[in-house]
Amino acid sequence: MTEQVWVFTGHNSSFPAGVFSSQQLGEAWIRQHRLSGTLTASPLDIGAYDWAVKSGAFKPKGDRHKMPGFIATFSSASQPHERYQNGEPGHAAG
Repeated sequence: MTEQVWVFTGHNSSFPAGVFSSQQLGEAWIRQHRLSGTLTASPLDIGAYDWAVKSGAFKPKGDRHKMPGFIATFSSASQPHERYQNGEPGHAAG
């Protein structure tokens, strides 16, 4: 993966609550505040959709996979990530 940051998005949130230079810093903050959500590695200077296509993790099938609405909400399970519940890893964020 290219250079990356770690982005925490709280459960049911549309926007990130924190962006960290390392997974360890993100996890410490999540534990401190007993948060629930997902910490995801995000590549810098490339969108998740373009990264997934370029790396072969996603292959668009049809025009709908090339539409702005699809690309704007795209996320890839191929990106390193961890879910947290009340600050503890390994649980569903729901």
